[in-house]
Amino acid sequence: MPDARQIADDLRARINDGEFGPGARLPGEPALVRDYGVAKMTASGALKLLVAEGVAVSRPGSGTYVREFKPILRDATKRLSRDQWAAGKSIWSADVGERPMTVTDLEVFEEEAPRWVARILDLDEGARVVVRSRRFMVDGEPVQKAVSYLPADLVRGSRIAEPDSGPGGTYKRLAELGAEPVHFSEDLRARMPSSEEVSGLAILPGTPVIEICRTAYTSDGRPVEVNQMLLDAGAYALRYTFGS
Repeated sequence: MPDARQIADDLRARINDGEFGPGARLPGEPALVRDYGVAKMTASGALKLLVAEGVAVSRPGSGTYVREFKPILRDATKRLSRDQWAAGKSIWSADVGERPMTVTDLEVFEEEAPRWVARILDLDEGARVVVRSRRFMVDGEPVQKAVSYLPADLVRGSRIAEPDSGPGGTYKRLAELGAEPVHFSEDLRARMPSSEEVSGLAILPGTPVIEICRTAYTSDGRPVEVNQMLLDAGAYALRYTFGS
């Protein structure tokens, strides 16, 4: 008798094979109980696993459906390429192409650097940073929240400290300030979200998220930005390219 994970794996394979296309209704608990010879709790668990993975969405009173949202391929190397932002393009265009992307809940303000940020940016105690906090929507769905921290003494008075940072975004403005970012590091971990993060990304409790903390450096090794990102794990595939 299969367990919930095995049933979920089988349903996922059927989705990948095209038996259930985007938006299609998956077999409900009674059908799974009948087809797999399992208890109702096992059938329910299989559907919940698919929802938690971002493969399916649950509509109370209606059923469980194959998620129509096409996962975003986040190519870290391509999106951070100088050719991207120096040409005045958003680094997001490398991820989503022509898919509609909007920014909501945008806040730009100045504050004393949190201790962990000051440590990464090599700032003195009490130094201030410009903070850019926002949420990204793709195809009308929230997929990421991000908060960037930049040394206020460097970017104060520039468009980085304004809601609209202009063509090419923060990195092109940094280059204009003589602090062009030339290399980056990203620390990544997968974890479960807090209740506030569940609400902010409109995901179900129990759905994992991916936390990425990126630091941008100038050619002389000066850190000029820390960007803490939170991604809906079900909305993304991550790609990193190494070597020549």
